[in-house]
Amino acid sequence: MRKLLVLALVGLVAQLIDGSLGMAYGLTSSTLLLVAGVAPAAASASVHLAEIGTTLAAGVAHWRFGNVDWRVVTRIALPGAIGAFAGATVLSSISTEAAAPWMAGILFTLGAYLLIRFARPLRTDRVGGRLRGRFLGPLGLVAGFVDATGGGGWGPVATPALLVSGRMEPRKVIGSVDTAEFVVAGAASVGFLIGLGTEGFLLPTVAALLVGGLIAAPLAAWLVRIVPAQLLGAAVGGVIVLTNARTLIRSAELDGPVRPTVYALLAVGWLAALVLAVRALRRTRRARAEAAQAANSSTAPAPAPLVGAVAAVAVPAELTPTGTPNPR
Repeated sequence: MRKLLVLALVGLVAQLIDGSLGMAYGLTSSTLLLVAGVAPAAASASVHLAEIGTTLAAGVAHWRFGNVDWRVVTRIALPGAIGAFAGATVLSSISTEAAAPWMAGILFTLGAYLLIRFARPLRTDRVGGRLRGRFLGPLGLVAGFVDATGGGGWGPVATPALLVSGRMEPRKVIGSVDTAEFVVAGAASVGFLIGLGTEGFLLPTVAALLVGGLIAAPLAAWLVRIVPAQLLGAAVGGVIVLTNARTLIRSAELDGPVRPTVYALLAVGWLAALVLAVRALRRTRRARAEAAQAANSSTAPAPAPLVGAVAAVAVPAELTPTGTPNPR
């Protein structure tokens, strides 16, 4: 019972992160399941089955808050589903011994990508225009495949790519990616069901993750408006890197002083990324404040010129300096 409560808390925290950042539900949940000793394919299968419910709730919540661009959702979801089904089939056919370092390597790489991505300012200078299908289709295909084989990766691949394009508001990027993930999670679950059978799903784990995620989904859709993605992305990336480094170090059989040295270097890199993320956030807020101040200054009414004010005063005709009475 205690383990299920912990898993429910994991699902709640993971959904809060995913709903407000547009990524990391699968990364966070899969990483913790791998640490707990769950087989990679079973971990990914269970997480994706739970995601069917959590992404549905998240999609509805984002839609209610106006965070969804349905054109993007329709063009990225189907390729994502194809990629996820293929990735689930591949992971189901790999042995546990071979899959563990493979999955940890994918998660480690995605975590490092989060650190690097959110240590820099997020580009929003090209907002406007439309994202083309020839960009969204391949993006969905790759993101779906990585998501299924790594136990997570749909958000870390799709969300930063859409943010970098600068053609969507960040909140709509997050809402659209989360909404499309419902289709991706369903396709991955079908692939795992075919490859592993029903015994590949840890149903108590699925239920616990699902309950926590359903509780957090509406709150996360609201938090996306106020939580600074810069700090959250860097923090989550560091946790994922350090956690999966444990599996990679064990697979590489690194012993002696090498292991603590690697952990120390990763911790220093995480701290540096957090510092850079704080600086980037401050620069972004300062630039927005200056832009808002300049916009207010340009729209402020200019004072009326003195000549115009004097000319606007009406002089009674009876007081004209000619001395001649004004004819009525």
